[in-house]
Amino acid sequence: MKKLILFLCISISVLACKAQENKTALNKTKVFLLAGQSNMDGRAKASGLSEIDKQRLKKAHKNVTLFYNFNEGKPLDTTKVAKHTAKKFGADYLFGPELFFGIRMSEEYPDHNIILIKRARGGMSLYGAWNPDWSIEKASLINEQDQPQLYSEFINYSNKVLSSLEKDNYKLCGMLWVQGESDSGKKGGMEPREAYEDNLTKLVSRVRQDFNSPELPFLLFQVGHGKVVKAMQNVAKADANVVLIPQETHKNSKFYFEKNPPPIGHYVTSAMKKIGEYFFEYYQAEFIED
Repeated sequence: MKKLILFLCISISVLACKAQENKTALNKTKVFLLAGQSNMDGRAKASGLSEIDKQRLKKAHKNVTLFYNFNEGKPLDTTKVAKHTAKKFGADYLFGPELFFGIRMSEEYPDHNIILIKRARGGMSLYGAWNPDWSIEKASLINEQDQPQLYSEFINYSNKVLSSLEKDNYKLCGMLWVQGESDSGKKGGMEPREAYEDNLTKLVSRVRQDFNSPELPFLLFQVGHGKVVKAMQNVAKADANVVLIPQETHKNSKFYFEKNPPPIGHYVTSAMKKIGEYFFEYYQAEFIED
């Protein structure tokens, strides 16, 4: 009888330990990388947020931390911008896709800590500043020779954040990319457009290699035009772990995203909210098993 009781006690203890281990695994911190140019940086006015959305954001403060452009991590929030930026966009606080992506992640995973690491800079190309194989020749062709080498900055910044976490208590879940306008433009002639597919393929590969995550999901938001858009479509078709959120020009489409009129041209508050939510919905649909 004593042996039976001892056996039952040991069995219960083992099961309890395994349950705790499973709970810990399920509640790992979820980490997402975000990168790109100005529409990733975010030019949407925080003043356009509804009271309901402000309350949702307040709840997300509890479990979503944003690391943005070398700053220390802070609870997810809109960003106070420099005076010249505030004057240009008519707002002191702006936001990008991270805001509603983070809100939706918080609502879906209230028992998880969620970390967003974002490096973004307006007007920068994948051919030049964002190129994993940066060279002065390529940067000069597109007039970015005096700009930061964004890819190496992004990797170093992300690794610094990751090194501050408990190694076995987080999971790198995916990367969000909003970039392509600069490569679609006139700077550098045809070469940046022609090279975009190779450069985007290289970016995906190098990020996975540098973070030792060979199947890391990539979520692209369609920006730019012409050969750059075609390149995004081709990369998404060729890689099962790359998805593209499309963009359409007719206003009745669910993939229409309203922009401010020129010369500003960036997405309005409602459109940026939709972009962030689409990033969440595509991530859940494509990469999370029911």
